[in-house]
Amino acid sequence: MERITARYYIETPYAVEKAAAVLAGEQSSGTFVAVPGETEELKNRFAARVELIELLETVSEPAIPGASSPDGQYRRAHVEVSWSVENFGHNLPMLVSTLQGNLYEITQFTGLKLLDIHFPETYASHYRGPRFGIGGCRSLTGVDSGRPLIGTIIKPSVGLTPAQTAETVGILAQAGIDFVKDDELMASTANSLFEERVDAVMQVINRHADRTGKKVMYAFNISDEMDEMLRKYEHIVRSGGTCAMISINSTGLAAAKRICDIGELAIHGHRNGWGMLNRHPLLGIEFPAYQKLWRLAGVDQLHVNGIRNKFWESDDSVVRSIASCLHHAPLDKPVLPVVSSGQWGGQAFETYRRTQTTNLLYMAGGGIMAHPGGPAAGVTALQQAWEAAVGGLTLAEAARDYPEFGKSVEKFGQLHFDRA
Repeated sequence: MERITARYYIETPYAVEKAAAVLAGEQSSGTFVAVPGETEELKNRFAARVELIELLETVSEPAIPGASSPDGQYRRAHVEVSWSVENFGHNLPMLVSTLQGNLYEITQFTGLKLLDIHFPETYASHYRGPRFGIGGCRSLTGVDSGRPLIGTIIKPSVGLTPAQTAETVGILAQAGIDFVKDDELMASTANSLFEERVDAVMQVINRHADRTGKKVMYAFNISDEMDEMLRKYEHIVRSGGTCAMISINSTGLAAAKRICDIGELAIHGHRNGWGMLNRHPLLGIEFPAYQKLWRLAGVDQLHVNGIRNKFWESDDSVVRSIASCLHHAPLDKPVLPVVSSGQWGGQAFETYRRTQTTNLLYMAGGGIMAHPGGPAAGVTALQQAWEAAVGGLTLAEAARDYPEFGKSVEKFGQLHFDRA
């Protein structure tokens, strides 16, 4: 029977081998004491197995509260555990309950993080995965493989009317923007009802597409209760839209998969709440495992933060996240990484140097909207930055050769330095 293997980073006050055995037992056929019916035949078929233990360092203070160590030492290790697919079938919520679930509450651990998941090919093939992915999003926006998709976020996030939003989208469309999105805080507000905003924005986008042949992708935030999400999705389709955004940690795997399964719109997965899942080095889930779950659910685009971002995440972590989205497994359907968080053209050079890819949706909010020459100049500056980065120019050379990018360096370069 096929097995799914999960890799963990653990810390325990006890012997690592015993703690790993508790992990496997608690999350499959076992409990804290033998019970009637727990036969050897049953355990051989359904019990999780500890496949690998790699001992790491020992520390004197626990990473998170838990049981006190009998000898004052807390042992860290990488552990791999496997489960028979029979235990949960093709059920993503049950898979998550199995691979994570109560593990974070077990007293044998003073630290536990899910690092990665290996799916057998036949298991993964049960899922369609991203309907559009990188190639489909490029096709919908008319952007070839020589550069990233350039996108922005409508700001202020809350407060603009549908008419004001549509006016801004019109300016951005004229400037050659590829992608625009609602902020994650914007769904349907008192002065910007969802349907009115969709209608106003899509009138502008459709007119621009009729005139130029280029259709801007707008990710309308449909995050809501299930029935409302379905209704909002259909309204976008009727209006000629190409994308819907979901706050995936808020709606959950099952709801997101239901939306992705419809398959008429590209799905922009916003990961707000990510820090709650990942920020502690010995608690939660790492992005390689996280993105695989959402890839199976069918998300086409997924946030990865950005180089020299305004949040806590390191550049190394961002680079690993981008690489994991672009990896072929599972399904041989990469997810389009969404680079965002305090980005402007200045980070394009380091982003390209470290990733060597243009298969990105490169998002700049203030970096476009607050450009000294206005949003149109902001779009041009981002395009220039990536053209220069891919062409091998330095930031200083690009600032000299491209006037709009040069103006953004004058404004954002010093702001970025001050913030850092």
